[in-house]
Amino acid sequence: MLIANLLPLLHRYSLGFDLVAGPDDTVTLTVIPRKVEGTAAALEVGETRPISITASAAEIDAELARGADGALGQLIATRKTLADQIADQREAAEAAKFASAEAAKARPTPAPAKTATTSASPAPAPSALPAEAKSNEPASLW
Repeated sequence: MLIANLLPLLHRYSLGFDLVAGPDDTVTLTVIPRKVEGTAAALEVGETRPISITASAAEIDAELARGADGALGQLIATRKTLADQIADQREAAEAAKFASAEAAKARPTPAPAKTATTSASPAPAPSALPAEAKSNEPASLW
């Protein structure tokens, strides 16, 4: 039942497992998604986060027996949906980048505008105090 529940993840990831016996007959099952060897696509950090379940062996078996309705099945379905959304967003970003580059190539470059230069003295900074103001007294409006 474990492999059947993990099959959706196996289509996208290579999986590692870690089983650790804990106190009071508990078991921690950790599923570690990894990049499939030979693929060029980079994985997001959230996609490679391990999935851990800690419970008694009987409880883990019962949860896995629930299949897609169980916690692990729902988590795998959610991760697959999120991974698909990320892939769609990457494709859309690449398409937008390509369309922007094509539009920039098709648009003629405008000639640089001539700017008039003036030799006016720079204006004082707005936070500068008047010459007669003292630092420990408020400025007067009169």
